[in-house]
Amino acid sequence: MRIDHIAIAVNSVQEALMNFEKILRIDKVDIEEVHTEKVKVAILRLEDTRIELMEPTADDSPIKKFLVDRGEGIHHIAITADNIEDDVDRAASNGIRMIGNLRTGSYGRKITFIHPKSLNGVLTEFCEAAPNNE
Repeated sequence: MRIDHIAIAVNSVQEALMNFEKILRIDKVDIEEVHTEKVKVAILRLEDTRIELMEPTADDSPIKKFLVDRGEGIHHIAITADNIEDDVDRAASNGIRMIGNLRTGSYGRKITFIHPKSLNGVLTEFCEAAPNNE
């Protein structure tokens, strides 16, 4: 397992991207809409990790609620699961509370979230490895 990305909730992906480009040497940026999560994401690829900027695309997006309640900032940490189905089963059997079922996230890979109350206040995402080591 490894850190896959740090996700940051933002009001505008384009504005936030301009800020991050001022300080980071970004190898590549991928922008996509993840309809299942109701977000537009900019995935900033750095040498050995990624930063994901998330902008809500609907008023009922969980990211919209986060922004209204807390403002812009770190939303979650994502961990690449070795085998997502086995890792989710292991976590659940050890009393970890999951948020929803496995679903499709960025790059079309399987994701799910661990409730922050199960991990010392940190919302954590489990995700499959990105295809082609994206």
